[in-house]
Amino acid sequence: MTTRPTTTLSADEARRIALRAQGFLGAPDRRSGVRGLLRHLGAVQLDTISVLARSHELIPYARLGAVGRKTVESAYWGTAASGAAPARPHAFEYWSHAACILPIEEWPHFAFRRRAYRARPHWNHTLPDGSYDQVIKQLRTEGPLTATDLGGAKKTSEWWDWSGTKVAVERALMYGEVVCVERRGWKRVYDLAERAIPDTLLHDDLTDTECLRRLVRLAGQSLGVGTRADIADYHRLKAEQVDAVIADSGLVPVTVEGWGKPAWADPAALEAPPRGRHRTTLLSPFDSLVWERARTERIFGFTHRLEAYVPKPKRVYGYFAMPVLAGGHLVGRVDPAREGSTLVARQVTLDGPKAVPAVAQALVEAASWVNCTGVRVERVDAPELREPLARELARATG
Repeated sequence: MTTRPTTTLSADEARRIALRAQGFLGAPDRRSGVRGLLRHLGAVQLDTISVLARSHELIPYARLGAVGRKTVESAYWGTAASGAAPARPHAFEYWSHAACILPIEEWPHFAFRRRAYRARPHWNHTLPDGSYDQVIKQLRTEGPLTATDLGGAKKTSEWWDWSGTKVAVERALMYGEVVCVERRGWKRVYDLAERAIPDTLLHDDLTDTECLRRLVRLAGQSLGVGTRADIADYHRLKAEQVDAVIADSGLVPVTVEGWGKPAWADPAALEAPPRGRHRTTLLSPFDSLVWERARTERIFGFTHRLEAYVPKPKRVYGYFAMPVLAGGHLVGRVDPAREGSTLVARQVTLDGPKAVPAVAQALVEAASWVNCTGVRVERVDAPELREPLARELARATG
């Protein structure tokens, strides 16, 4: 039985709506798999850090369970042919919340960003004469290619010291003339957009307003409910861009008790109360559930910060501390590592004794997913919980 959409939500209702919208409450749609999840989330962030796995692999694992890592990569980057038409990718990489994997059908809606990049008056890297045309010509003749295939990504060993070829192909990527259709050994594989994007999508004739309206609606659907700042952050839009289209986006204004700011919700999220089984899992620090710090603190009362780029002496929770989700709440953190076939929890932070079973379950399941046969805990922030955690781990692996 459905309930009539409401305009006032309790903080708890908003939290559950957000969890369902992100795929953590209720039975996951396994039939649509990773590709369906990508369409549901709208964007999956990429990052160079790999601890248990890369972040874009951790996203489907957190929601769907032990999806094979090769299956994940194939789902993102695999191609599909339609009759006599050439094979096309299911996804592409572009700048959304950050560098993200995006559903291929959303290509037209990033036209506003491609236009903005073309209009930029300056860049951090100088583009050598003739290099842009040479890259396009080489891709047309030989593509798809990596920057190394094109002639080299760097001038020196410094990560920022791009070669002229790399500058040119990245510029072409931002402009939309070139597309990243795959990550191969973490290198971008580039191809011409005219070859990689289906003809029905390969157009930039949508206005900025049309693009923004679509992305605001998608953000609202993926969040379930959010403030203007939440919605803007999802695809890194400006506040004024959200303001200009939100009234026509299809989202509905709501009041959430305790939020203190106006909010908008996906009307479909208000049709029925969120029910179902909660997922217990480790979350990537780059998971869209916890992308925005202020939102995470507002919804979960949980301060989340990636400390990989914080000097080691100043870290509080660890290099790649992964929040632990259980029962619809964030109940702790685990800073993981791998040593051979052992998953090592270098540091575990628990939100009290009740969090112990959930953290143990999350650790054991994650270890199994990455083919580790054991779990070792090095440090527990609350020493009195070390022994209970050890017992739960023994029970879960016994």
